[in-house]
Amino acid sequence: MNIIVAVSSNWGIGRENELLFRIKEDLARFKSLTIGKVVVMGHNTYKSIKKPLVDRVNIVLSRDETLVIPGVKMCNSLDSLREMLKAYRPEDIFIIGGEKIYARLLNECTRAYITKVDAAPPSDVFFPNLDELPEWQIVEESEEKFQKDLRFRYCNYVFLK
Repeated sequence: MNIIVAVSSNWGIGRENELLFRIKEDLARFKSLTIGKVVVMGHNTYKSIKKPLVDRVNIVLSRDETLVIPGVKMCNSLDSLREMLKAYRPEDIFIIGGEKIYARLLNECTRAYITKVDAAPPSDVFFPNLDELPEWQIVEESEEKFQKDLRFRYCNYVFLK
């Protein structure tokens, strides 16, 4: 499985259920990496997106067993999610948020596609700092990129099991 996320310089990922950054190139990269794949998210992340992502299998993990979202496959536990994901190739699965889902599934993933943004706006949710976890190693890093006053780069990590 894969994780994909944009993080601030202090590994913040959101505030008040909104992304911290809307970087056009990064959103296009997200789309190109996940199109035709499986995206797994928590209910709050789905609410922030507001609709299923087109041309992807959308899976939402929620404790609300009565929740039904048209165009979305629902799971009510990590065990049911793991069972559902057996139908897909692990390399085709992308965990896309939020904070709790990332934390619970991080060490079941083999790759992490991290967009590091050189800014630290106020955040109320965070991603684990992979640079402090010895089992995660950067295998590819882009040159610095810019969108207006934002500086960012792509860092691809692998999990050393």
